[in-house]
Amino acid sequence: MTGTPPGTPLRVGLVGYGLAGSVFHAPLIAATEGLTLDTVVTSNPERQQQARAEFPDVTTVATPDELFDRAADLDLIVVASPNKTHVPLATRALEAGLPVVVDKPIAGTAAEARELAALAEERGLLLSVFQNRRWDNDFLTLRKLVSEGALGDVWRFESRFERWRPKPKGGWRESGDPAEIGGLLYDLGSHVVDQALVLFGPATGVYAEADVRRAGAETDDDTFIAITHASGVRSHLYVSATTAQLGPRFRVLGSQAGYVKYGLDPQEAALREGKRPGPGWGEEDESLWGRVGAGESPVTGGGRVEPTLAGDYPAYYAAVAGALLEGGPNPVSAREAAAALDVLEAARRSARDGVAVTL
Repeated sequence: MTGTPPGTPLRVGLVGYGLAGSVFHAPLIAATEGLTLDTVVTSNPERQQQARAEFPDVTTVATPDELFDRAADLDLIVVASPNKTHVPLATRALEAGLPVVVDKPIAGTAAEARELAALAEERGLLLSVFQNRRWDNDFLTLRKLVSEGALGDVWRFESRFERWRPKPKGGWRESGDPAEIGGLLYDLGSHVVDQALVLFGPATGVYAEADVRRAGAETDDDTFIAITHASGVRSHLYVSATTAQLGPRFRVLGSQAGYVKYGLDPQEAALREGKRPGPGWGEEDESLWGRVGAGESPVTGGGRVEPTLAGDYPAYYAAVAGALLEGGPNPVSAREAAAALDVLEAARRSARDGVAVTL
């Protein structure tokens, strides 16, 4: 890092201004005390104009080369460009002596993630992975219930991130080229696997099914992952773009009670609409709160209502700023991300070969 005077916000260079960069990273960086959005990298003139309109003080450049030519003027690099660029850009940032935040998935393989982690450790630099859905409202609520023992011993964790998108949208996320690291397994799968590991610990076994359902689709769009955790919990994870009737986001079954929660955290929709963190951020309507009970059906109003905690995406970058300015903990380490990639790689092998994989 540069010798930024005490009390001066850290200057952030953001690579990529598509969905991840413009909807998630830029607004959250700008809303974080101790950080300032200094430079945005995008070769798209319309996106450059959009960045300057939303953040009048920002500098826009067309290439990562132009960004790294100004490395001495920056304190943090955020990589929010297509998946295949994550490893080379993060490597380049670390070699330039700059801390890095990388959008998920950090890499295409666990081995690459661990190589990046080793490089960051060797250089004494922060390398963090943007796993924003650790700060989803439903996940925070479930984590509280588990920590309080409200469900007893958790036996099964069902997590669904489902959508109804019967026609492919195209783009690199849906490309069949393995180099693009596209498909739902590595996209939404990165979220649901990370959440399962955070809640219930390391995986010992993985079984998966991955299908290409839609006409014209090139990569998986309907995927199921089963994880056996060392703790004894079994996680059943569903990610899909082909779900005509959406299931519960969470259904968690324990020895004393279960928790069922429908609906998605509201923060992504709010950010897409141009809303920014402030009073009431991340709160949802009471009609969407989940239920905790045993033997009753939540569909017919059984069990007790469990108020959903407010979602808190801003907490991620606040923790990044705290790590850089005050020596606080890394909110999501590259080695945690590598453990999730171990599961994703095992899931890909399981789906391909029709076998259960032991880790």
